[in-house]
Amino acid sequence: MPEQTEIRTPGRAAQPPDAPVRPDSAVIRDALGVGVAVGLSGFAFGVTSAGAGLGLLQTCALSLLVFTGASQFALVGALAAGGNPLTAAAGAFFLGARNAFYGLRLSAVLGYRTAVKPFAAHWVIDETTVVTLAQPDRRTARLGFTVTGLTLYVLWNLTTLLGALGAGALGDTDAWGLDAAGPAVFLALLAPKLTTAVERSTAGLAVVVVMVTLPLLPTGVPVLLSALAAPAVLLGQGWRGRMREADGTERPATGPDGTGTPPAFQDGATPTDRTTGEDRA
Repeated sequence: MPEQTEIRTPGRAAQPPDAPVRPDSAVIRDALGVGVAVGLSGFAFGVTSAGAGLGLLQTCALSLLVFTGASQFALVGALAAGGNPLTAAAGAFFLGARNAFYGLRLSAVLGYRTAVKPFAAHWVIDETTVVTLAQPDRRTARLGFTVTGLTLYVLWNLTTLLGALGAGALGDTDAWGLDAAGPAVFLALLAPKLTTAVERSTAGLAVVVVMVTLPLLPTGVPVLLSALAAPAVLLGQGWRGRMREADGTERPATGPDGTGTPPAFQDGATPTDRTTGEDRA
C-alpha cells in the first residue's frame, strides 16, 4: 500500500494518522467541477480579446502561454481602453506574480521531481492551488492538481478559440460586459479565503484604491497601486499593536496559575492594600 504523506496547511489541524483516506472519486469530482466551471469562462476572454483588437493567433497564444485568466483579462482590458502596452503588460505581470508564491507552497506539498517542476509550474494558478491544498495527503493532492490543471487548460484554450472565432457574431462586446467575467471568477474564488480582519481590510482597501484612482490615472496604473494595500494594512496593524501595548490593553497582567491575578496580589490583597503612604498622599 503506497505511503500517505500528510499535508499540513496553515490554520488547519493535522489529521490523525488513522484518518480515512479521501476517495479518489471525490477528489476527481471536485477537480472536474472547478475545472469545467472556470474553463468555460475562456469564451469570455476570447470574445474580449478579439474585441480589443488582438488577432486570433495572439488571443490563443495568450491562453496557451500565459494561462492565468485574471492577468489575461487585465492585459486586454487595458489595451482596449487605450492604455500603453508596456503599462498594460506590467499590470498583468504583477497581477500574475501571485502564482510564484503559490508555487513555493505547492512545491513542498506536491513534491515533484526537478524534471517535472517546470511543466507543473505552468498549471500553478488560483484554481489548482485551492483544490490541491484541500487534500489531506500527497497522493490525493497530486491527483487534484493534475485533474484540475488538465481540465482547466484544455477547456480554457478551447473556449478561448471559440470565443475569438465567434466574437464577430456577438457585435459590440462591451454591451455584454464579458470583460468582467475573469475578475468575477477570481473574486468568487478569493472571497471564501478572506477569513481574517487583515485579509478583509486588505481586499477592501485595494478596491477603494482602484475605484478612486481609476478615473484619474492611465489604464493599468490603478491595478499596480492597489498592491500597496497589503503593506498599508500591515503597517496599520503594527501601529495598533504598539498603541495597545503602550496603554496596557494588549497584554493584561496574569499570574503564573493563569487566573488573571497579578503576582503581587495573589495573596488576596487588593491594589489599595498594597499602596504606600506616599502613593496615598
